[in-house]
Amino acid sequence: MSEESEGELEARLPEGESFEPPESFVEQANVTDEAIYEEFEENWPDCWERAADLLDWEASYDQVLDDSDAPFYEWFVDGKLNASYNCLDRHVEDGRGDEVAIEWVGEPTEETRTYTYQELLDEVEEFAAALRDLGVEEDDVVTMYMPMIPELPVAMLACARIGAPHSVVFAGFSADALATRMNSAESEYLVTCDGYYRRGDPLDHKDKADEGLSGVEHGVDTVVVDRLGDELDHDLDDEQHDYDDLIDEHAGASVDPVTRDAEDMLFLMYTSGTTGKPKGVKHTTGGYLSYVSWTSHAVLDIKPEDTYWCSADIGWITGHSYIVYGPLALGTSTVMYEGTPDYPDKDRLWEIVEDYDVTQLYTAPTAIRAFMKWGEEYPAQHDLSSLRLLGTVGEPINPRAWKWYYKHIGDESCPVVDTWWQTETGGMMVTTLPGVNEMKPGSAGPPLPGISANVVDMSGDDVEPGEAGYLTVDKPWPGMLRTLYRNDERFIEEYWQEYSDEGTDEWVYFPEDGAKIDDDGYITVLGRVDDVINVSGHRLGTMEVESAIVGVEGVAEAAVVGGNHDIKGEAVYAYAITEDGYEGDDDLRERIVEGVEDAIGPIARPEEVIFSPELPKTRSGKIMRRLLEDIANGEELGNTSTLRNPEIVDDIAGKVGED
Repeated sequence: MSEESEGELEARLPEGESFEPPESFVEQANVTDEAIYEEFEENWPDCWERAADLLDWEASYDQVLDDSDAPFYEWFVDGKLNASYNCLDRHVEDGRGDEVAIEWVGEPTEETRTYTYQELLDEVEEFAAALRDLGVEEDDVVTMYMPMIPELPVAMLACARIGAPHSVVFAGFSADALATRMNSAESEYLVTCDGYYRRGDPLDHKDKADEGLSGVEHGVDTVVVDRLGDELDHDLDDEQHDYDDLIDEHAGASVDPVTRDAEDMLFLMYTSGTTGKPKGVKHTTGGYLSYVSWTSHAVLDIKPEDTYWCSADIGWITGHSYIVYGPLALGTSTVMYEGTPDYPDKDRLWEIVEDYDVTQLYTAPTAIRAFMKWGEEYPAQHDLSSLRLLGTVGEPINPRAWKWYYKHIGDESCPVVDTWWQTETGGMMVTTLPGVNEMKPGSAGPPLPGISANVVDMSGDDVEPGEAGYLTVDKPWPGMLRTLYRNDERFIEEYWQEYSDEGTDEWVYFPEDGAKIDDDGYITVLGRVDDVINVSGHRLGTMEVESAIVGVEGVAEAAVVGGNHDIKGEAVYAYAITEDGYEGDDDLRERIVEGVEDAIGPIARPEEVIFSPELPKTRSGKIMRRLLEDIANGEELGNTSTLRNPEIVDDIAGKVGED
């Protein structure tokens, strides 16, 4: 990115400016009436019938919400439906079987596959029949340990069809992580693959899966997808079955969708916990599917004629909700991409947007910061005019990255939805409605209609606008987790706080995120409450400091941690990656310090600024701040086996030693 173009962008998009949604977008948006907020508030909880109406029910529900056993809330009580039917059969029955359901793009540029709704339904039924023949019964948990290949959503929908909850384990996780999750779920079935491509190289995945299976405490039937063909030979053991052989054996099979109660489990998703033991988050069929369908409709503005792309991995909740279930329930074309955004070149994503006329792009701030670092010339090489909406997910996005995304990817004609939510919430909770609200760079937006999110102090009282506090949700919502698998006690302990007021007990959901709220009710998420540096008694959110650093010209990405300090208790240590064309020198270091002081105040002044070509990140792309803290404190480095770039840790430690 040139200095001139960046200066022009900052001049045109000054800090703190708000942006109205483009008129051309509003004219066609699914939701355009701002009265929806008042309507949902006045008619709560019956307002959520609007979400349920997006689905086909075999039997109508008797009650929208049963809150008699809080916090074990139940939604759409006694309603009956099937998720696979809602994502596939009903579209085929409506005469849309020849329309595209999944556009799959492999990493080798010549590899693509297109599934129509009829073709996807056929393969789902064939695999559902195969799973039944292997012994899978209703309520059996089937684990999937797979990369971004089409057989993953096929397997998910096949499980949903026969009433077997699925548990997807991210392919980048270790063999031990697979074993831990399968043991926790007592899962006796695994669907995996021989391997996949990453940056042009075929990776052996089956060896890792087999290693994980060696740590499972019970017998497992395994299905193996042959992704790599002649690139990788693999052998199958006695209890392992070839996916293609199973599909051939059950060609033309017809499997009726099993009737499921709205509160029956659709899937388990394991997420990290404060105790170190992963938590099995339980999501149910009726509430979850209706909620992701409604948020896909209202926030992502998805229509059947769209070609929509969420660049997440299905191994995470974002991929479940906004690659598979939400988009397919609405009957759109959803894009899956196997590879990385910079292989074979840094314009790969924009090439796909152009080739497939993508209408919505939903990606992570981490990716956007990488795009900024690479430079605007890469998206400029492609026609991105098909894009109608942009979204971000996974972490707060700083204003500078937001503005770059808005201009260089959306050409200032696409609204940007900055969405806050979690594995546990099932779907989006805080964001703008793109056809209704103005956008404020750096602020996620107001709570969605029907969502009662607040920012409170330690006593549970609302904070004043502009003050930092804790994000809470004091009313249930349909997409919420129901419990932690086989651990109701931990579910209450980790997520819920009980308040008594005049004899009435109320449960409040606490997502462990810090936030601020402005006079318009827009919420800015500051990061996890444990991502806080306590400098001389002042609590500084790492996200806020990092945003200030990335706001300095020449900085592409940053991470800050607290380091021990004799006087302050803790001091701010900053690690920064420079943009191409900039040097990590004393001049930039001083400008970073000044930028932090200007944005937050002298109390946040970094004690040290360390420049590095990379930051230590897990395979899922999260910065491993624990290691950066070890470096700042001169302590022995912890385990680096989960990093995708473990070599960078010693490099950073060496730089700190030199300084």
